Parts: sequence; C-alpha cells; structure tokens
Amino acid sequence: MAPRLRERYAKEIAPAMMKDYAYDNIMQVPKIEKVVLNVGLGEAVQNIKLLDSVQKELTMIAGQKAVQTKAKKAIATFKLRKGMPIGCRVTLRGNRMYEFLDRLISVALPRIRDFRGLSDRSFDGRGNYNFGIKEQFIFPEINYDKVEIVHGMDITICTSARTDEESKKLLRYVGVPFRK
Repeated sequence: MAPRLRERYAKEIAPAMMKDYAYDNIMQVPKIEKVVLNVGLGEAVQNIKLLDSVQKELTMIAGQKAVQTKAKKAIATFKLRKGMPIGCRVTLRGNRMYEFLDRLISVALPRIRDFRGLSDRSFDGRGNYNFGIKEQFIFPEINYDKVEIVHGMDITICTSARTDEESKKLLRYVGVPFRK
C-alpha cells in the first residue's frame, strides 16, 4: 500500500502545482527526491559508545539503518584524527521518505516546545530545504529512559524544484509548517 503522502501528492499536490505554474507536462512538476537525517556528535571523540546509541536511535526514527560518518581531516585542537567516527546519517528515498515526512509533519513537529513554525529562509538556492531539531525527544519512537545523550539533528529535504519559490510552494502543499 502506498504511503498517505505519496497518494496525496499524486491526486492533489501535483495538479495544484501544474495549475499554479502552468506546466505543460506532469514531469515538470517538482517532487521530493530524498530526505537526509544527519547527527554530528563532537562528544564521540572522547566516548565512542555514545555514537552506537545515537546510531540506534537514528535507525529507529528513520526506519532504516544509520551509517556512521568519519572525519575527513584531522583537527588537533579538537583531538580529532582523520577517519575517526564523529556522526551518523541516513538517506531516505521512496516510500520510507514519504512515511517519515508524514510522521515528521503530523506528529513530531507539533511536539516541539513553543513551536511557531519553521523558518522559510533555509533554502539553499537550488530548491533544497534544511532545518535543525534541538532534541530527539519529539519523535514518538524514542524512549526517554533509554536515552544516553540528548542530541539534535539536521534534516535536509531535497526536491527537484529549480527555484526556492517552487520548492517552498511544494513544501507548503505537503504540509510543512512555515512561520507566518
């Protein structure tokens, strides 16, 4: 069964975007290509066991195994050597991406304390949107008792839109809550 958001995209969002921008072909309509979750953990330099728990949490949140990222170069002031594990990331595509976005928009973001919406200035000029979350507790999959360290994460939503304006309109139709 196709995810709820994917069906809504095909039935409502794509026709609305075609009407708004007068596209000639359905293939010109921007779509969400991938969602990347990234956790950078500077404390992992001293305690590598923290990274394992963060990797498990990110795997639970995403529904797909997280990959550890390694340092690209050595930085002596941070006691960091080239090749040391310092973070985790997951790239979601297809049905898992739509399921995650649906959970993020409808369940996780409303659980943020004093949430007034996401900034609409975090586009990169090529139609991709980036934002950060300060703590992982907003996701219902996380058990408070088993958390070793409170950490945030960066979420990147990559779209096929050519401009930030098209991408913003697409994400508004999807349901991403931007600040008024």
